Amino acid sequence: MNDAVLYLILNFILAIGAFSLFVAVFSILAPKREKEQIVDVAAQRFKSSSSFASLQPENKWMDRLAVFCLNAFHLEKPLEQMHMQLGSPDKPQPVEILYTKIIYALVLPVVIMLLFQTMWGLLFVPVGFYLPDMMLKSRIQKRQAEILGNFSTTVDLAALVIESGLDYLTAFERIISIAKKKTILEEELEKTLNEIKLGYSRREALERFANRTGVQEVRSLVGLIIQSDELGTSLVDLLRNFSTDLRSRRMSRAEKLAAQASTKMLFPLFIFIFPTIFILILSPMIKGLLSQGLSF
Repeated sequence: MNDAVLYLILNFILAIGAFSLFVAVFSILAPKREKEQIVDVAAQRFKSSSSFASLQPENKWMDRLAVFCLNAFHLEKPLEQMHMQLGSPDKPQPVEILYTKIIYALVLPVVIMLLFQTMWGLLFVPVGFYLPDMMLKSRIQKRQAEILGNFSTTVDLAALVIESGLDYLTAFERIISIAKKKTILEEELEKTLNEIKLGYSRREALERFANRTGVQEVRSLVGLIIQSDELGTSLVDLLRNFSTDLRSRRMSRAEKLAAQASTKMLFPLFIFIFPTIFILILSPMIKGLLSQGLSF
């Protein structure tokens, strides 16, 4: 009886310690909340249009836990940015991503505890909380790779159309209209054009375009276009030089990956290929020695 009580007390202390460690680690890793200025119109618009405004902590315990996580770990802007870089899909919304993180953080430790009959499963709370982020970031990286796939070609086409006497917005419309099947980059450009038609300024729509992609090359392109608008410089020359730089960087990246290939092949060689070769070479010799015996 005393052993059972001691076991429960130790498990309870372990649970409290694991939860405290979880809160402490997330508080350290969470980004610091920046003070919003009254004149920051973008921040006010973001706050008013946030999907987290639908949370009702007074009525639902899940929403109360979600609000606690938002305030304790400053997750509002990172989740909104993650949703934006996913392409702003209807599913999942940022609040649904937060719900998923909380459910994983609650369910994964329970499953571990039930499978292994130990309270050490509580240590998997941070793992469950971060697991949806890892899956969504994988989707984001795949989407960004698709954007970069035909980015340099789109820049060349834009430079060619602008050189014929049209502005860059018309060039983007022309590129979108002639596309047989819209790529992710062309869909994002179409969203940018629609935002300008809805009343966004060109600068704001372009910055939102860069934020939605999360690609450094797209941010550089947006910077060039904004600079050309403000200074009145020729955009064609800037795009030509930018496209050349893109191709050289793409070639350098390919050469780097090719140089790393030999190093990455060492592990599968040692684990899978070399043992197989040794078995094929030595198995007849070992079989002969076992059947005939050792003769000196």
